[in-house]
Amino acid sequence: MVKSFRIIFTALLFCISVHAQEITASASTDSSDYMIGDFIHYKIIVSSDHNVSVLSAGLIDSAANVELISIDEPKIEKVENKKITTLGFTISKYDSAEVNIPPIPVYYKTGSDDQSNQFQIITPEQAANDPSIKTVMTNPVSFTVHSMKLNVKEEIKDVKEPITIPLDWKIIALWVLIGLAVLSIIYFLYKKYWKKKETAERKIIVLPPHVNALNSLKELEEKKLWQNGEIKQYHSEITGIIRKYFEERFNLPALELTTSEAMLHLRSTGGAEQIINITYDFLSNADLVKFAKYTPMNSVNEEMMKQAYEIVNKTIPVKETAAVEAESDVQ
Repeated sequence: MVKSFRIIFTALLFCISVHAQEITASASTDSSDYMIGDFIHYKIIVSSDHNVSVLSAGLIDSAANVELISIDEPKIEKVENKKITTLGFTISKYDSAEVNIPPIPVYYKTGSDDQSNQFQIITPEQAANDPSIKTVMTNPVSFTVHSMKLNVKEEIKDVKEPITIPLDWKIIALWVLIGLAVLSIIYFLYKKYWKKKETAERKIIVLPPHVNALNSLKELEEKKLWQNGEIKQYHSEITGIIRKYFEERFNLPALELTTSEAMLHLRSTGGAEQIINITYDFLSNADLVKFAKYTPMNSVNEEMMKQAYEIVNKTIPVKETAAVEAESDVQ
């Protein structure tokens, strides 16, 4: 009888503890119908006790085939005995479709209401390796993206009727004469001065893309930007170095592409197979810092530099690698 009472009492305490640390995450959009290219405001509202610190939410651009435009600064409100944390994202879709955003993980910690633990960059690997980080999933969200309706049977019309400007042959002849005179002067100067001028030949040494990238990363390390509090500038410069390296190494317009577009091109580029995962983590971490006022941990800033070096070193062409190794053996 006493043993049964203890079991029941323990179960009640467990239920009370679970209820005391209850946390829910509700996701929604501001509408269910959009046009192609519209800004879609995706919001996650986390309701929790005061001893819960929300760290971050997983990215949604790759999960739902949408483009992540920006991340709003999280807002915290205290309502009665609850703490309400609102995470806002602006996304877009450039094709008509029925979009289904699956449940998104929200990472949090319990035990204190310490603001310093909030809004850190948390990757799935960190959450799996840190037992103090817990996860709650949002509900799935669906909406429809429509294209503009066009009547293909109607004739294409100009916005405004073309304006006919009458030709004045005197003005045309005058401009032709002026053009011929300018060309004659340019040709005369070219024959008399520029063509006869001797110019010394310069030997231009073009460094390989990986050498330029490694030199730039070394210079960035010496600046100590994140150590001096310039975290956003640090993440902007380090991703700029890697994106420029992708342009020179793989002939990829990486500086003009979003993270999702850059990853799509890399997956179809020969020689980049072994850096796909590390590049996605690298660019995603930088996006969180650039689009939202998230303060990453020092270990994340250090890891970003290690990942940048690893991306470059793993994609050095085989001939360049052999040449570097041969030079090292001679020395």
